[in-house]
Amino acid sequence: MRTTIFSTPIVTPILRFLAIVILQLTGWKAVGSKVSVPKYVLIGAPHTSNWDFPLMLLVVLELRLQLYWMGKHTLFPFPFSGLMKWLGGIPINRAKSHNVVFDVVKQFKDNETFVVLVPPEGTRSKVTHWKTGFYHIANNAEVPILMGYVDAKQKEGGFADFFHPTGDLEADMKEIRAFYAQKQGLRAENS
Repeated sequence: MRTTIFSTPIVTPILRFLAIVILQLTGWKAVGSKVSVPKYVLIGAPHTSNWDFPLMLLVVLELRLQLYWMGKHTLFPFPFSGLMKWLGGIPINRAKSHNVVFDVVKQFKDNETFVVLVPPEGTRSKVTHWKTGFYHIANNAEVPILMGYVDAKQKEGGFADFFHPTGDLEADMKEIRAFYAQKQGLRAENS
């Protein structure tokens, strides 16, 4: 896989230090401990604001994760496409007919280590139904789902625990959503 902001020699440690300082100055806390699992899907919710992205970068840098994230292709315009990919982005064109789940599962099969962050809501707007692509990726790749979150009420972001898909989409989604029920996004009205 390609070098990203999370794996660039010399630059990453400097950015990690800056991330720690910025989080402390703003009163935010990164929550989580070292992850030794080499492959997993990281979900991040609630996704309610454009500020979720820089906050996610700061938290991921402080927690020393190396990951890629999926975002709509419009986040990758010329001439910023290279920068967005260096930030770990994988552009997804939701209007095109192609199998994103299959492509990402293949990345899991082809790599010894691979972590991908997926915002399950698929938008910053308030939603009542989450997209299930992250679940199908984890289930088909036979990898766990790490529950990442933002909680503006507590001023913390990070991850809690792994969830192992059982194949029962409805029951598993109910359990996953229950974890996020008390989490408040940066824009509470969209949580």
